[in-house]
Amino acid sequence: MATEEKKFVPVMITPFNLKAKVDKDALSTLIDFYLAAGVKGFFANCLSSEMFSISEDERLEVTKHIVDYVNGRVPIVATASFGLTIEDKAEFTKKIYYAGIDAAIMITGHFANVDDNDEVLLRNFEKMFGLTGNIPLGMYECPAPYKRTLSAAVFKQIVSSGRMIYHKDTSIALESVKAKLDVLRDLNNNKFEFYDAHSPNAMYSLQMGAKGMSSISGNFYPEILVWMCNNANHPDKQEEVKWLQSEITRVDPLIHQAYPISAKYFLQKRGLPVRTISRTFALELTPDQKKILDQVYLDFLGWCDRLGIKRAI
Repeated sequence: MATEEKKFVPVMITPFNLKAKVDKDALSTLIDFYLAAGVKGFFANCLSSEMFSISEDERLEVTKHIVDYVNGRVPIVATASFGLTIEDKAEFTKKIYYAGIDAAIMITGHFANVDDNDEVLLRNFEKMFGLTGNIPLGMYECPAPYKRTLSAAVFKQIVSSGRMIYHKDTSIALESVKAKLDVLRDLNNNKFEFYDAHSPNAMYSLQMGAKGMSSISGNFYPEILVWMCNNANHPDKQEEVKWLQSEITRVDPLIHQAYPISAKYFLQKRGLPVRTISRTFALELTPDQKKILDQVYLDFLGWCDRLGIKRAI
């Protein structure tokens, strides 16, 4: 697995216009920016997209726009498990899959309540499999409505079903990441794509066999994560890889403050037509928060200069 192509897949943000409606023109420009940075796929309709703050119709509309604009250049996945019942979730999964995505992603916290045991989750996943035919599915340990991380044993049971082809891991703990990657290795499942969401894990996860990264830092400097995916296992680049990983880790807590407004401010600084308007985070950035992000931007420019990375914009 360590020798396979590694992929950076951004968790896409949703640009809004002055009326807090989806700005499709800005979204198209954002897609061009990601592609120029070298991303190998898109995760649409995710937490970064403010999926809990937009309507069902908007989730479908945004996803369909991304599918149409990308036009097959890279694969696209999108969160699909919306609805009160498993039947409702299956119905929305069909709707968003037939918008043209490559896999429909299930939020693990949507299949069991916070105090339910894993048997409930496994039973509900099994029911979901029966209601969704042959639609390719994936898992997402989304922090909302609550973060339900999977143990290696539960992960193995779900992957062994043959219905899942994708996983976005938010466990943060490297031992948990390693245990799940060991499961994939033991199952000899080379088609399953495992993505780590935690930027401070990037070098380590990629070297342990993760297919790639899918972290919010890609909404600030996707070129940096693309470089890390391309070089984490390069034998002649290990000094630079370790240095860049230390830098990514250092700034990671800073970019999380007031997210996704922080990302929209950063992208605006980079020259993209993305307004600092969010339906999730209602407040403006403080002067101190802007000052911190301004410094991260200067750090980013320095990383590119040191490593010879061409900026997308």
